Amino acid sequence: MTSKGPEEEHPSVTLFRQYLRIRTVQPKPDYGTNPTLSSILLNSHTDVVPVFKEHWSHDPFEAFKDSEGYIYARGAQDMKCISIQYLEAVRRLKVEGHRFPRTIHMTFVPDEEVGGHQGMELFVQRPEFHALRAGFALDEGIANPTDAFTVFYSERSPWWVRVTSTGRPGHASRFMEDTAAEKLHKVVSSILAFREKEWQRLQSNPHLKEGSVTSVNLTKLEGGVAYNVIPATMSASFDFRVAPDMDFKAFEEQLQSWCQAAGEGVTLEFAQKWMHPQVTPTDDSNPWWAAFSRVCKDMKLTLEPEIMPAATDNRYIRAVGIPALGFSPMNRTPVLLHDHDERLHEAVFLRGVDIYTRLLPALASVPALPSES
Repeated sequence: MTSKGPEEEHPSVTLFRQYLRIRTVQPKPDYGTNPTLSSILLNSHTDVVPVFKEHWSHDPFEAFKDSEGYIYARGAQDMKCISIQYLEAVRRLKVEGHRFPRTIHMTFVPDEEVGGHQGMELFVQRPEFHALRAGFALDEGIANPTDAFTVFYSERSPWWVRVTSTGRPGHASRFMEDTAAEKLHKVVSSILAFREKEWQRLQSNPHLKEGSVTSVNLTKLEGGVAYNVIPATMSASFDFRVAPDMDFKAFEEQLQSWCQAAGEGVTLEFAQKWMHPQVTPTDDSNPWWAAFSRVCKDMKLTLEPEIMPAATDNRYIRAVGIPALGFSPMNRTPVLLHDHDERLHEAVFLRGVDIYTRLLPALASVPALPSES
C-alpha cells in the first residue's frame, strides 16, 4: 500500500488522528422519522490502557502515520477507530440528506478498560439511558488477521477470585504441618489442572474458538514477611473468563469444594463476578442479525461469529435486554489491542467507514418488530 503525502491525506484519516490526541467529542443530536420505534445504539469507550513508551516505535499519543500508511497510537484499534468511524458514517449519511425510521444514538463512555463499573454498568440503569429506547446495539470487536471479519454475539464472564489460605506459622528451618503454603498449593494445583483440561478441549476441537471454553490464569501471589519465617497467611489471585454455557452455580460450588478439600482455613472471595451472560441470536429469527448479515453479504464480507473471549460494555447492554453485536471492521490486521505499537492502516480504517455507512441505513430501517406494534 502506498502512503499519501500530508496534503493529500483523506479528511476522515485526519479526523481519526486528531481524535487519537484528545479525549472526547460531542456529536450533534438528530432523530428518526418514526418515534414509536426503538433506536440503534452505537457505543464506544473513550478510555485506553496504559503504555510503556520505551517499547513503542513512535509516541503512542502522537497518532504518527508512517510512510506505509500505518497509524500508531494507543486506541488505534481499541477503540477510538470505531468512535470516529461511527461519526464519519453518520456525517456522510447526514450530508447526503438521508433520514431513517429509527433514531441512531452514539454513546462515548468512560472506564471500560477498568471494568465499566463507573461507566456503562451504571449508565444502563439511568433514566437518561432508558430515554434512548435502544432496541439494538453495536460495540467493539477485535481485529482479524485473515480476510474475514469477526463478529461477537456473546461474551465470557469475568470472575476475579482471590483464594486465601491460613496455617501454622513458624521458623522456616522446620518441617511444619498445616502450613498456609501447603494448602494454597493444593487449590492452585486443582485450578491449574482445570485450566489444562479446558486448554486441551480447545486444542482438540477445531470447531471451538477461545471464547467457547473457560480460561483461567494465576495473576498474583501474596504472602510472607521474611525468608526464614513460615507465613501464617498466603493468597493467590486468579482471572477466570467463564464461557456463557457454563453452569455458573455448579462451577462456583466446584471452586468452593477445591478450597474445602485443601483443608481448614482456606477461603475464596470475588473481586468481580459477572453472572448475567446473554447471547444475541445469529440467525434470521433475529431481525437485527438478518439486516446486519445481509449488508455484509452484499458487500462480500465474510463473517466469523464468535463468543468474545474478553469482556466489553456489551455485557451490560445485553443484560438489560438489548441485543448487541461486537464488531470492529478490521480484517487483514494483526491483533494489537493493549500491545506495544498498536496501529491501524488508514485503508482499513477508511474501509470501516464505508462498512458502517452501509450498515447503519439497514439497521435503522428494520421494520417494526412485534413488540413495537
